[in-house]
Amino acid sequence: MGTWMTERRLSQTAARLRGLREELAMIDEQLTQFADDADELSLRALVSETPMASHESNEARKHLDAMRKHRMHVVDEIAELEQRQDQLLDRMTTGQGPKLTGDRE
Repeated sequence: MGTWMTERRLSQTAARLRGLREELAMIDEQLTQFADDADELSLRALVSETPMASHESNEARKHLDAMRKHRMHVVDEIAELEQRQDQLLDRMTTGQGPKLTGDRE
């Protein structure tokens, strides 16, 4: 793979990493809020013992769980991109390196 192609892929990977890290920061803020809301609604459900309060608590917990899954997906994607970035950097410094997954030559 040519140096310009490696630099281009490195640039694209770095841009995607920046975007994912910003998204992760936003997710972490939302997770804090969702967790607080879920805890509050859970407490309300215990105190009021009404079906509506129980339903609201369950829905809040589902939203929290979904956000946690999304966060895990973003963290995994960041790890994959960091590994790809390391491979690209190795390839640039050595002039060639191990073939990257998805490379065409």
